[in-house]
Amino acid sequence: MKLNLIQTAILLSLIPTTSTFAGGLDRSGQSISAFLQSGNYAEAGISVLDPDVQGKDLAGNKVSDMAEDYYFPTAAIKIQATDKISLGLLYDQPFGADSQYATDSTTFGFGGQGTAVEVKTNNITALIGYQPNENWNFYAGPVYQTVDAKVSLRGAAYGGPAAVGGYDISLKEEEAYGWLAGFAYSIPEIALKAAVTYRSEIKHEVETLETFGLGTVVFPSSITDITTPQSVNLDLQTGIAQDTLAFANIRWVHWDQFAVTPDVLKAKSNNNLIDYSDDQWSATVGLGRKFNAKWSGTAAIGWDSGAGNPVTTLGPTEGYWSVGLGGQYSPAENYFIAGGVKYFWLGDAQAQTGGKVAGNFEDNTAIGYGMKIGYRF
Repeated sequence: MKLNLIQTAILLSLIPTTSTFAGGLDRSGQSISAFLQSGNYAEAGISVLDPDVQGKDLAGNKVSDMAEDYYFPTAAIKIQATDKISLGLLYDQPFGADSQYATDSTTFGFGGQGTAVEVKTNNITALIGYQPNENWNFYAGPVYQTVDAKVSLRGAAYGGPAAVGGYDISLKEEEAYGWLAGFAYSIPEIALKAAVTYRSEIKHEVETLETFGLGTVVFPSSITDITTPQSVNLDLQTGIAQDTLAFANIRWVHWDQFAVTPDVLKAKSNNNLIDYSDDQWSATVGLGRKFNAKWSGTAAIGWDSGAGNPVTTLGPTEGYWSVGLGGQYSPAENYFIAGGVKYFWLGDAQAQTGGKVAGNFEDNTAIGYGMKIGYRF
């Protein structure tokens, strides 16, 4: 039951375009599925996530929605240079955070300002693959990554402005390099694909500016070490009936040794700015179905373990369950337009700072949307 080229692309229509609200700072899932497409291929997509994260502080006061909406793009191009050599270039934003507590909160706000965090990363991955035959593909390549962040701590949860409740930190954008390697096995006649991809950790030395007392005490700039985590992705798909595919993705991210420890904050409070206690595991399984020559769709369920509980106040959720639907329209054999939506039930979590619980966040949700175009040439 060999499937045509456009049908084997339907896995791209849901998973990358409706990305996750995952453990730690994980966002894109770091898929390389575009590189594993046959022939010459290019794609571009955008994902939007709208979370609603509310809770109560220890006094029972409501903490209103503190999770900001965010979006991020992805893009990829893959060239089959020869029968045995392929080249690829992938762009994504693998890690990030966007949170803003209400300015009138006494636990997480002070002086008309609320606790806030913004973390941004960019990845460009270059790949070269070797295909000794039609079944095997061995690939590796360098990864270029940038990271920058801004964090403000406000309110009684951090001891007020006399302690670290008036603390701000700016981490200047900095670049560093890592690598990935993996292999894939396929049987085109039954649409079977299996791929294992390892990404290395990437070590950054980031120029840092710290201030206390709502900006009144400024310390000289210093260097903060940030190591984004290593990870492994396992991707599977197979045909199970005429015009029907089953697929799965399993992902492991090494968060349990992750910590951001600015020098001055550590000296004054003996605390990390951000840290996680557990590794993250996640899984997505689903079905793809071709309805006719132009339309196909996917349905999937997902689970994420989170990265430990209690969690940082800057991201107070612990994993999720999700369901998603995607659709793909193929006006011609060589290109498609895909969209998807995914609904998340976010795990309950205790938010802590300085080793002390500051609030409880329960019964929260998120909804994700995505769109992608793909083209074969």
